[in-house]
This record gives sequence, structure tokens and C-alpha cells, in this order.
Amino acid sequence: MTAFVVVLTTGILALAGLTLDGGLALAAKVRANGQAEAAARAGAQAIDLTAYRDSGALRLVPAQAVANAQTHLAAEGATGTVTVSGDTVTVTVTASQPTQLLGLVGIGSLSVHGQGSAHPQRGVTAIDP
Repeated sequence: MTAFVVVLTTGILALAGLTLDGGLALAAKVRANGQAEAAARAGAQAIDLTAYRDSGALRLVPAQAVANAQTHLAAEGATGTVTVSGDTVTVTVTASQPTQLLGLVGIGSLSVHGQGSAHPQRGVTAIDP
């Protein structure tokens, strides 16, 4: 009977750990996605004003876009990578979520990733899919 109780208790703790720590990891992923999307929007504000004033073309200044996105990430206490391709700024945030109950079975933290991208737009006339 004692061995059964030990195995049952371990199983219940593992399921509780998956539920609790899974929920915390999901919340951390949502937070990472939000941080990445906000940083991408900050980077997409780095338009080339000279080109815009001369021809009305919306082009990014890549170095300034990366700097704006990195500054935004640093202000939020997040770390990630920023890339600029054409007129699109893409940010990937990587975070580590410490576990509460899964630490009992040797899993100390869960890695989560979030990604967001943005490009400059002139006005809003329709929802961009």
C-alpha cells in the first residue's frame, strides 16, 4: 500500500506541475510575443524622412530601426534579436520561465520564444492581415 501511495502522490505532483508550470509558460510566451510585437513597431518608426519628403516613399533606416527596437526591448527588460529585411522589422524574444513544481522532477526552467514583425504604413485605410 505504501509504494502505491508514493507512486500516486508523485504522479499527482507531476500533473499539478504540468498544469501550473504549463500555464506560467503560456503566460510567459504571450508576454514575449507582446514584447516582440511592440519592439517591432518601435523599430518600424525609423523611416527615412528625406526619402519620404522627396518622393513619398516609406523606407526604413535599418540601423536606426534596429537601435529603436533594441532600446524598446531593453526598456522592458527583455532580450532578443532584431532583423530588418526590406521594409519589415522582425524581432524574436527569448525568455526563461522558472518552474514551480516541475523543479521537483529536475526541470528548473522552461524556455519560451516570442516573435513579432512590423512595417511602416501611411495612414490606416483598412485592416492589414
